[in-house]
Amino acid sequence: MKDTLIALVVMDFLIVITLYFFGEVNWLINSQIAFITSSMVMLASMKSYKNMVDGRLNVGSILDDERDTLEKLEDPYDLYDEEKIVDKEKTLVEVVKEERANLKKSRRSVWETTKDAKPAFSFYRLAAYVVLIFGFFYLNTNKLLLIMPYLIFLSIPIVIIVIFLMKNMDKNR
Repeated sequence: MKDTLIALVVMDFLIVITLYFFGEVNWLINSQIAFITSSMVMLASMKSYKNMVDGRLNVGSILDDERDTLEKLEDPYDLYDEEKIVDKEKTLVEVVKEERANLKKSRRSVWETTKDAKPAFSFYRLAAYVVLIFGFFYLNTNKLLLIMPYLIFLSIPIVIIVIFLMKNMDKNR
């Protein structure tokens, strides 16, 4: 996270320097509002997601079924497990009843769903989105909004964070 934040600050500095030398004041204003608010949203989302995962790990609601990723991709429903003995004599009606019972057991209650939805409404994310919306309205009401530069600079933090997450994913392998 620290490396990502440093990369965002360095990129913002490069953007400011470049646009300052080109003398485009409207581009500079659009770039700063878009870049900073997009960075805030991304960092708040990452923090919110991290808190959600840490909370679920502490509670123990994330279970490891001890299957590797490749096995999960090749056999997502665990149909070819040697340890599970499948009775070939079951009728279709019995199989359907068993699957319905399994689906009923795996249904989530409203309480479990609201616990998982709580990070989506975290203070960090909501505040970042409010700042993003106010920044857009500020530019629009003052007739400073240039859509193309705004969208370009809005997407740069997303690209930087994705690159750093992919780099960190490769390091963790």
